[in-house]
Amino acid sequence: MLTRIATPRAADPEQDLAKTRAPVRVDLAPLKVRIQRQLVSELGPDADLNDARSRRFIETLFNEVVAELRVPLSRAERAQLFQALLAELLSFGPIEPLLADETVSEIMVNGPDQVWVERKGQLIETDVRFDDDEHVRRIMDRIIAPLGRRLDESSPMVDARLPDGSRVNAIIPPLALNGTVVTIRKFPSKALVVDDLVKFGSMSRQLADFLGACVTGKLNMIVAGGTGSGKTTLLNVLSAFIPNDDRIITIEDAAELQLVQRHVIRLEKRAANIEGKGEVPIRQLVMNSLRMRPDRLIVGECRGPEALDMLQAMNTGHDGSMTTLHANSPRDTIARLETLILMAGVDLPLRAIREQVASAVDLIVYQERLVDGTRKVIKATEVQGMEQDVVVLQDVFAFQHSGLENGKIVGQHASIGIRPKFLAKLEQNGVRIPDAVFQVGATDAQAAGGPAPRGGLGARLR
Repeated sequence: MLTRIATPRAADPEQDLAKTRAPVRVDLAPLKVRIQRQLVSELGPDADLNDARSRRFIETLFNEVVAELRVPLSRAERAQLFQALLAELLSFGPIEPLLADETVSEIMVNGPDQVWVERKGQLIETDVRFDDDEHVRRIMDRIIAPLGRRLDESSPMVDARLPDGSRVNAIIPPLALNGTVVTIRKFPSKALVVDDLVKFGSMSRQLADFLGACVTGKLNMIVAGGTGSGKTTLLNVLSAFIPNDDRIITIEDAAELQLVQRHVIRLEKRAANIEGKGEVPIRQLVMNSLRMRPDRLIVGECRGPEALDMLQAMNTGHDGSMTTLHANSPRDTIARLETLILMAGVDLPLRAIREQVASAVDLIVYQERLVDGTRKVIKATEVQGMEQDVVVLQDVFAFQHSGLENGKIVGQHASIGIRPKFLAKLEQNGVRIPDAVFQVGATDAQAAGGPAPRGGLGARLR
């Protein structure tokens, strides 16, 4: 019986070396930059990268470039690199995961090497990095290009808005010494409602119902507070109490309000174009809105001479109007209003300006971001009128701080014990608030005569 003897193959030195060689780890960052630049040059500056055919072309081109460079990539590395390139070419690069993270409320890019976020009121540094300052500028160009805006030496600062409504501000060198600085105030995917603020402890149910009654009863209100205190969120929540049959006109620097009513007209200011022409400021929109038959006028924020026109609207029959204002207390809100009115160039004595403020504004709702990161309504303050040359203010509700527990501020919202003078105006507009709501230190249960019912305004105040 014949037995076939296997003849050993000649040794292949390269194959043996490949078996013993350690796996090659590829640094994907410079490779990504190299491939991205080649893709951008192949696609051209006018390519519509959101088109389905362009995306398929990107994938084909990516495979060709990787093959041409002869880089040893595992399947996982190849997929990771392709997804990173898609994020660069089609979305917002390194900050794309932060934009998708619902726990992040604000993103701060302090140059290419430092990215911070705000989570639950606390600032946290992330490990997100850009390749260089040019990389940051490229992402910003992608954000602002569809809006017809530019960021260069002739226009070194820009305000813009993402497709989801998030607000973006950017400033470049030499004005910014750290490199390009970008701040993104994220727009929540789901608008908060009053029950959310009660659950978060921003206000009590009793205070929420009181403020809801004030909105329904057409009081003129100012939501005041510092930067990042949640003024716009509170304004949006309070606007939900406006009846559906009212014609509402909103005027904003960058559209953020999410009103639930059907009869809403939204206006947004327009910046000047490249030639420095075509600007439409907030003040011009406020003046024009008065010719549009508004029942309610809501100005996202008064920060300039439009404050005068807003107050005049409140004084000429447009009751139930609302706005926000940067201020450090209810008293500071009055002083800030006086300053803004003077910016309008009016030649009026200070007493006349204060009389205008006192007759226009009914209620100031002051909110703060506290040291533990929480945002709370600190005071609801009535503007009662004038005594000699002073605008008289009277707190109606206040947050009473009682201590700290596990790093969190503990306290409760309570009535001061004063019945506001504007109750007569509320009753004229069909809203009545029981006297029990204004008992000194009354809790939710005490104000309702039992356990606090759910359902808001209809459950307690009518």
